[in-house]
Amino acid sequence: MTAPDLQDATWRKSSRSSANGSDCVEVAEVGGGLAVRDSKDPVGPVLRFDRAAWSTFVTTLRD
Repeated sequence: MTAPDLQDATWRKSSRSSANGSDCVEVAEVGGGLAVRDSKDPVGPVLRFDRAAWSTFVTTLRD
């Protein structure tokens, strides 16, 4: 399996990010899953999740 190309990804900021921009997380839909990065470091590491894993992660956080 090859990793999706993130160069053309459309990143959006989390609605939970702080107003002053210091705690920003961005998410992009890529290759049938999701990618997450720190907006302060756009060339830094990216976490990739398939939809099932992302759903489990978000559900666990909410609980």
